[in-house]
Amino acid sequence: MNKNEDRDKIITRTSVVGIITNILLVLFKAFIGFVTNSIAIILDALNNLSDVLSSVVTIIGSKLANRLPDKKHPLGHGRIEYLSAMVVAAIVLYAGITAGIESVKKILDPEPAEYNLVSLIIIGVAVAVKIVLGLYVRKKGKQVSSGALEASGKDALFDAILSASVLASALIAKFTGLSLEAYVGILISGFIIKAGIEMMIETINDIVGHREDAELTKKIKEIIRSEEGVRGAYDLMINDYGPSRHYASVHIELADDMTVNEVDVITRRLEALVYAQTGVVLTAVGVYSYNTKDDEAAKLRNQVQELILAYDWAIQFHGFYVDMKEKSMRFDVVMSFDIKPSEGLEILYRDMAKMFPDYKVYIAPDVDITD
Repeated sequence: MNKNEDRDKIITRTSVVGIITNILLVLFKAFIGFVTNSIAIILDALNNLSDVLSSVVTIIGSKLANRLPDKKHPLGHGRIEYLSAMVVAAIVLYAGITAGIESVKKILDPEPAEYNLVSLIIIGVAVAVKIVLGLYVRKKGKQVSSGALEASGKDALFDAILSASVLASALIAKFTGLSLEAYVGILISGFIIKAGIEMMIETINDIVGHREDAELTKKIKEIIRSEEGVRGAYDLMINDYGPSRHYASVHIELADDMTVNEVDVITRRLEALVYAQTGVVLTAVGVYSYNTKDDEAAKLRNQVQELILAYDWAIQFHGFYVDMKEKSMRFDVVMSFDIKPSEGLEILYRDMAKMFPDYKVYIAPDVDITD
């Protein structure tokens, strides 16, 4: 059984546990809500029903995302999970808005609720169940990097807070006669809406693309730099095609006297090592060469590096190579987002022309993608 199959089984099993638990909670809460005439408990039941839908969406999303690549989708269907996480976020948002609207209606047209000991016990048990379920689902979501599961786990914990607030308002109403459940409903609906918006933003960032995890990029670069013959690793770009589906490209710096066969051996070994230790597929390994036959080249490199890195927006200088016979230099400069690449290049070419008027200079601007 491969890693994706294990992951799919964990997501499905966790979601089924959530579905069964929430269906039971819906039945109990709906019954108690109608018997006691409590809008707060009825809305709590409605919120649990939204959790059932969230779990169903999570299962469907996981199944679709785990489909094998095909002609139209050669890199797989992993990003479908991000869409399912967005649907879960939309369900949470809808549940929060609905709870808020119904609570306002209850304030405008109040009806006293009548709680008994059994109803209070059931609400208390529901709070405990939701806390356990939320922690369990969130833990499994982090274990298998499932945004949809993590969103469902967070939603369950918010439900526990909602149910606890309902219990508190019920106790206050029973012992003081003061009805606060509608106001509590408005307060909690605000938290639910906030959680839904945050889930939506997080999922949109996954779809649009964001800076990769610093620990992952650091580990990949360390693996590459530890290989004998490799002086540096640069321009690492990781493309996310769904949880645990990452494809990357990178440039490595090698001596200019290496043969094509030696370069081929190193790049293939690096591809295998990176995948074995991180699960990331290196789809392309580019090469920078550095001078090994001319001491003057090292002096020129230091002069150019000092010139470039004098600017705050010049984050990194790499890939330097100079051809003394042809009088040419080439190198890359990583620029921060504080300056437009065209403006940065204009400044650098101007400075290089002043310092090295006899040389042809080729500068490649790089984006600050990874930490």
